[in-house]
Amino acid sequence: MRRALAALLLALPVAAQPAEPSGHDRLARDLYRELVEIRTVHPDGDNTAAARAMARRLLEAGFDAKDVEVVEPAPRKGNLVARLRGTGELRPLLLLAHIDVVEAKAEDWSDGLDPFRLIEKDGYYYGRGTLDDKAMAAIFVASLVRLRAEGFRPKRDIVVALTADEEGGTHNGVAWLLRHRRELVDAEFALNEGGAGTLRDGKPWIHGVQVGEKMYLSFDLEATHPGGHSSVPTRDNAIYDLAAALSGVARLELPARVGYVTRAHFARLANIESGELAEAIAAVAAGRADDAQLRRVSAEPRYNAQLRTTCVATKLEGGHAENALPQRAKAVVNCRLLPGEDPDFVLRELQRAAGERVRVKARGAPRASEATDARSPVMRTIERVSESMWPGVPVVPLMSAGATDGSRLRNAGIPTYGVSGLFLEHGEVRIHGRDERLAVKSFVEGTEFLHRLVKALAAGE
Repeated sequence: MRRALAALLLALPVAAQPAEPSGHDRLARDLYRELVEIRTVHPDGDNTAAARAMARRLLEAGFDAKDVEVVEPAPRKGNLVARLRGTGELRPLLLLAHIDVVEAKAEDWSDGLDPFRLIEKDGYYYGRGTLDDKAMAAIFVASLVRLRAEGFRPKRDIVVALTADEEGGTHNGVAWLLRHRRELVDAEFALNEGGAGTLRDGKPWIHGVQVGEKMYLSFDLEATHPGGHSSVPTRDNAIYDLAAALSGVARLELPARVGYVTRAHFARLANIESGELAEAIAAVAAGRADDAQLRRVSAEPRYNAQLRTTCVATKLEGGHAENALPQRAKAVVNCRLLPGEDPDFVLRELQRAAGERVRVKARGAPRASEATDARSPVMRTIERVSESMWPGVPVVPLMSAGATDGSRLRNAGIPTYGVSGLFLEHGEVRIHGRDERLAVKSFVEGTEFLHRLVKALAAGE
């Protein structure tokens, strides 16, 4: 029996055993690890160190030093711009990824995980930036090395830009490059973050491509009071006033507005959702949804964010001593405005919801941008390459609820497509949060998808 079992095991096909990653997959993974383990948070992280690390990899792969440049507008705020030269028949393709990340504290993460170490566990890569956005940065650099090794001569230059301060900070890399070194990043179109695939029960369901995004605008809410000794409290209190105001904001629902991108997004989703939700989504896409159908679609947070401007409290502070009545209490409410939404209207609605005892003030002004054409030849190439990897999975245009540097490129006249080939389970949102992660399988497949897509677009297909 034992000999028979051994013979049976030996007869199993090699494919049934775990496959070793290819050389290019190993390179992408090694770059990924190196980037995650360089701390690039604002203000004390070092984006320049990460940019130089990737520049060094490209130079070791044989790239000419004149095509690999690290520009540093301020200490630790460096940006890498690298170029694989083509024939020049077509204008360049820009591959953009930011390499700064949101702060993460080890004590906030699960035992055994460190936000600034790439840890592989149970089929996932864990670490700050594994999703946002060091996966795409590593993949783009690895793809540039792979294309050179293959001897590929594109019809257009392929430009990789790895930039600083997308997540906040004082020296946004894309803005600086467009203003001071436009020639380095000028392109016919760009690929960026902002889109991803969605899994349902582990199976690819849709492949989202960002062609537009909401506008980012925060508001300060502040309550004030003369204060006094805590042993003689009064009925009115700055903290109570602010708490009541935030309760009003929590109940605020701004009107639904269905723009071009949302209409196209829901038109695709109506064919793959089911039941009453599919009917409601179809009605929204057709512009004939009644109140009940709008409520049904709005009950799904990710769909609600496509339908309306949203506002949520994100920061809170108040009081100056534990034995004193608070003289001041403040909160930050972060809003994501639909394209075309009037910021003054949002301010008025927030003030109405907060009440007269709290002052509401906008922090700056939003950055508006026009959507990229979702019916362009580039979208058709994305659809074709996606179909080659995930047959039958629809490519769905979407408007990002979050903000990316794609809006800066679009405003500079560079159409931008947020597409990654990285698939996440439906409803899982760990970006900016605890235990950020990406499935190993998703990283490997995303690496291959983006390589195929870049090669096709660079060849003019």
